Amino acid sequence: MEIQKNNLEKMCIHRTNYKGHELIDIRVFFKANDGKWYPTRKGITFSVSLANEVINGIREESKIYKE
Repeated sequence: MEIQKNNLEKMCIHRTNYKGHELIDIRVFFKANDGKWYPTRKGITFSVSLANEVINGIREESKIYKE
């Protein structure tokens, strides 16, 4: 899945496997002068087993609180 941040950056979310561990990687990519997209160091990788907790945390933090 890709989420466009702006004209020069996008976030890519994908499932990967590293040394037998199932992971989810959310990484910022930038568009270079050659028109290709390259990954940056900005991102996070976590175990698939934590995905629901991460999703719930994002939902909780994205709520609009009324004062």
